[in-house]
Amino acid sequence: MSIRDTSATDRIIEKRVSKKKLGIFAAIGIVVLGLLIWLVPGALRLFSAGSSVSASRLQIASVERGSFVRDIAADGRVVAAVSPTLYANAAGAVVLQVHAGDKVTKGQVLAVIASPELTNKLAQEENNEDAMQVAYQQAKVDANQQRSKLQESFDNANIDQQSAARDLKRYQEAYKKGAVSQLDVDRHNDALEKAQIQLSHAKANLGMDDSSLTLEIRAKKLAYDRQKLLVADLKRQVDDLNVRSPVNGQVGQLFIAQTATVPKDAKLLTVVDLSALEVQVNVPESFARDLAPGMPAVISGNGKDWKGAVSAISPEVVNGEVVARVRFEGNKPEQLRQNQRLSVRIVLDKRDNVLTVARGSFVDESGGRYAYVVRDGIAYKTPVTLGPSSIDKVEILQGLKEGDKIVISGTSNFNGAAKVAISN
Repeated sequence: MSIRDTSATDRIIEKRVSKKKLGIFAAIGIVVLGLLIWLVPGALRLFSAGSSVSASRLQIASVERGSFVRDIAADGRVVAAVSPTLYANAAGAVVLQVHAGDKVTKGQVLAVIASPELTNKLAQEENNEDAMQVAYQQAKVDANQQRSKLQESFDNANIDQQSAARDLKRYQEAYKKGAVSQLDVDRHNDALEKAQIQLSHAKANLGMDDSSLTLEIRAKKLAYDRQKLLVADLKRQVDDLNVRSPVNGQVGQLFIAQTATVPKDAKLLTVVDLSALEVQVNVPESFARDLAPGMPAVISGNGKDWKGAVSAISPEVVNGEVVARVRFEGNKPEQLRQNQRLSVRIVLDKRDNVLTVARGSFVDESGGRYAYVVRDGIAYKTPVTLGPSSIDKVEILQGLKEGDKIVISGTSNFNGAAKVAISN
């Protein structure tokens, strides 16, 4: 007897998945596929790059086009454009009339030098001047007297000649009438010739002695004038014993003690002209070759800005720096002190429509020969040509275009690789 199974009554029950779950699975699949599509190229770039550097260790900037101002910023100190040093014009004891820091005016006596030797010499030469003046006046008096005597001799000789001529004429008329002899006529003729000779000599002596007297007077006058010049120079030297301020300003440094005895040409003190102040700055040698007098500058300090201009540039380099001076232009600042620290910004060049990028360490690290351009998370080593640089910008001449992003700091981490991945 066979037992019937239940196969005839069995049926397959199908398990149905809800549409909601299918939708969830489909969404997950799409997301995974999208992530793969997004990550795979990056992964491929990452594997193609020589290395990977975190973006936090880099500084990236965009290449821009605009105005380019090349300038220098430096700290400077206030110095006096006019700060004369006064010296002793003679040896002697110095009595100071002022103290360091005193305000003085032009022409004010700052110190007095006691020099007995110089004052005595002046007194002696003044006496010599008086003596030469007397000799000069006496020479003029003697010359006038001598001229009078010579003129008197000439006049007497002229009268004697006229008298002899009249006597000769009378005797000649008397001889014609037979009243006198020929001998008398000859004697008066000889007397006339003698008188004429005396008149000729008197006239010659008058002219010759007059020239001699004129030369003697001129020699006395020249000696007197020379002595006056000597006395005037000594008076100037004695007056210079009163050391006067050449400018309005303030007494700076005193180089001697009160009543000190100093030799000739010894330094006594300095005077600072506070109305003519300048700012002295030390400029790196690399910028110094572009400096020129007259370049505009901005001087900052005490919460204020003043316009300025480069006034002088030192011709020598010391410790890799060049000393330059910047003068104030327009309204002079007030209440500034010598050696006070101020900030100076000197404008070397200003141009428009220039391709620039922020200045960074890449300029020095690459020597200005290449830069790393960032595209899609990869930094590509790109040859570039850099131009002049300012404090915050550097000019791009070739190799980059506006909008490019480059690594300006941290390129030392790339080790010169051609491509570097930048990770977040």
